[in-house]
Amino acid sequence: MPLEIRPATTADIEKIRQLCQPLVDEGVLLGKELVELYESVQEFIVGYQDDQLIACGALHVMWEDLAEVRTLVVDPEHHRSGVGSKLLDLLLKNAATLGVERVFCLTFEVEFFGNHGFQKITDSPVEPEVYEEMVRSHDEGVAEFLDLARVKQNTLGNTRMLKVL
Repeated sequence: MPLEIRPATTADIEKIRQLCQPLVDEGVLLGKELVELYESVQEFIVGYQDDQLIACGALHVMWEDLAEVRTLVVDPEHHRSGVGSKLLDLLLKNAATLGVERVFCLTFEVEFFGNHGFQKITDSPVEPEVYEEMVRSHDEGVAEFLDLARVKQNTLGNTRMLKVL
């Protein structure tokens, strides 16, 4: 059966959580409460094959021209099948459709994202006045993007990367 990629629905959320849980247990992904996953369902796309969820990913808008790719996960049995690239390409297309010009990720998968045009960054690629606004966000991903001290334990070993669309 061919790969089906589509926007997530609330019926997908428990499956997304199950797909992500091994990476949360390993410390590769930050765990999210179930309520947080439901609150962000509209950000997710999912990949199904043979009626099984095999991949997911989310796009979270952070600012007028900036979004983050989050929770891009592929079932280990489907690594290197191209499904991760297909999801990432669609997330980037969605970002462009929204008017976003730059896409951020925090990842251990530097080679994968590098192959898709992401570059490593070490500083905050936003103007000081934008930084002052963004630092007010309660979203942990925004805090990670801004490299705030309170989330350093979440980001150890991860690489901050950015792609200009």
